Amino acid sequence: MDEEANPIKDYLFEYIKNSQTISELISQKKFDVVIDEIITNCYDKVILMDQKDVALGIFATGILHYLLTNALLNSQRKIEHNGMEVDIVVPDIKTLENDSKMSLVICIPKSSDKQVIEEKIAQLEKIQPTKENIWVILSENISLDKKTFVLSKENSSFSKIIFEIAQFSNVGGANKFKILRI
Repeated sequence: MDEEANPIKDYLFEYIKNSQTISELISQKKFDVVIDEIITNCYDKVILMDQKDVALGIFATGILHYLLTNALLNSQRKIEHNGMEVDIVVPDIKTLENDSKMSLVICIPKSSDKQVIEEKIAQLEKIQPTKENIWVILSENISLDKKTFVLSKENSSFSKIIFEIAQFSNVGGANKFKILRI
């Protein structure tokens, strides 16, 4: 799929490029601190750039794309699979097809409507039968029977996601390089 220009992603990557601290934090593998810094400094502006759930979904996707690349964690994003768009899959679709227990599907629903989110999860369960390997990124805390991460200015659990993905990859053996030893 072609990546279209997006003002939220442009703003995010401009912020990262101009940051005095992010590259140093990344070299120290302090991904949680990077996420906290980005949220602290960009959140208020980002939520004004689109409808809140949509804006935060785009923001979360951009942050994850950037940090998964920098953490050297294999992933694919915005993948079309069996007629369905998958936001992020770790490590890749081929692994998902061959061994669902070794694959993680991250859903970024861009909605806080519980019914919409549950419908999207139900669709993903058709391609990821290992239900605990579907994680959801939300803009507010919604009770779901999935592992969730909330991207918010206060009480954000999103900052832990890179370490949890790395832990999943290391435990599953999918991360051949074992870059992040957690």
